[in-house]
Amino acid sequence: MNTLFTVALKYGLYTTFSLIAYFLILKLFNLHENPWLRLFNGVFMCSGIYFAIKNYKLTSENNISYINGIKTALITGFIATILFTVFMAIYMFHIDVAFTEKLLGDWMNDYEAGANILLFIIFIEGLASTVVLALAFMQIFKKSHNISQNI
Repeated sequence: MNTLFTVALKYGLYTTFSLIAYFLILKLFNLHENPWLRLFNGVFMCSGIYFAIKNYKLTSENNISYINGIKTALITGFIATILFTVFMAIYMFHIDVAFTEKLLGDWMNDYEAGANILLFIIFIEGLASTVVLALAFMQIFKKSHNISQNI
């Protein structure tokens, strides 16, 4: 379990730093207000979870159970999601307060929902993508009883 959590923490932090770096690069080119560019966050989450499972499989000498692989993926994604949501909360509430108003526009005034709804969306997107990616990648890394395991 110690190896599982160590790998998940390591890759969760890598994923978080890559998400933050991507956001700041978008900010540098003034593209951070385009919500469609958030789709590329999935690339960083996808690679972080994939490499976390792969590294855990290597450190456990290819003796990985399905449950431990899922745990590794979920913990990696949850760490990345929580830390990135905290970063975005600090950014939206303290660094660039006008960012939320620009992104939400009239919707913020009509429904009286501000940065909290954006944080909730970021959090739910991260958790949902984590669960889906964990289940998808474990289909690649699990031991199959149907074919020989010469990998």
